[in-house]
Amino acid sequence: MAATDATDKATLQGDAPAIKAVIRPRPSDLGGLVVRRALPNRALKAVGPFVFLDEMGPVAFPAGQGIDVRPHPHIGLSTLTWLIAGEILHRDSLGSVERIHPGAVNWMTAGAGVAHSERTPPDVRAAGSTLHGIQMWLALPRPHEEVPASFQHVPAHDLPVWSRAGCRVALIAGNGWGERSPVRVYSPTLCADATLDAGATLTIEAEHEDRALYPVAGTITIAGTRFGSGHLIALQAGVPVELRAESEARTIVIGGAPFDGPRHLWWNFVSSRLERIEQAKADWAAGRFAKVEGDDAFFPLPEA
Repeated sequence: MAATDATDKATLQGDAPAIKAVIRPRPSDLGGLVVRRALPNRALKAVGPFVFLDEMGPVAFPAGQGIDVRPHPHIGLSTLTWLIAGEILHRDSLGSVERIHPGAVNWMTAGAGVAHSERTPPDVRAAGSTLHGIQMWLALPRPHEEVPASFQHVPAHDLPVWSRAGCRVALIAGNGWGERSPVRVYSPTLCADATLDAGATLTIEAEHEDRALYPVAGTITIAGTRFGSGHLIALQAGVPVELRAESEARTIVIGGAPFDGPRHLWWNFVSSRLERIEQAKADWAAGRFAKVEGDDAFFPLPEA
């Protein structure tokens, strides 16, 4: 999905020893679709390879309405839309056409450059629908920033999922809790969706240097501090952290290894080199990106 102009909310330093910082995303209404941006933030630019995290919705669309994100470009990153409810139709300049469903992974690696669009499928739009999900971008390591673009679809039944003691965890990408996702990542990564019964606990091990939680439902407690949905809770490195569900709760878990150097973000472009972003801007403006077959609309380059 294309980046928007949503502004960061102020950040708070966590009070508990296990908590590094708490980010309160600022909501923005994008024509009927509410987006809350947690990353990037002035106080926290990234969590491991994750440089962008938006929560979209929940929103109910009446019949005839939906989302329409026109074809737009990316470089230097991988994108992931993790749906909690609803459907999105993905098309890209590689020729991929795939519906995004809750529980399945559509993983697009932009590398040297790709364009894609995201829209509500025509049949879903005609009937009316709900939409709720998380949009994430992961920066690529320097040796892989210019890899050829690729697309990977992993259905829900191919993801590692485990349940015990009132917890159900789906490992979306990377590794954690002794499991590994089949999604191809380019650096140490953790991305999971955890659902907890009221009173259940889940330990987030310290195997990844950077880790953060983004609750999407219910209330959790970490080291005596309670959090509802709509917070990004960055955890201190090197400390196993236990979270407890005060009610039935659901949280996204992200993390991984810090960058191998600074990254620049401009619109939908990520790179370790400013001149590479300037080249991508010129390429998009001049029409040098490959086209998205079946979607002839155009997203113009922002002026600022």
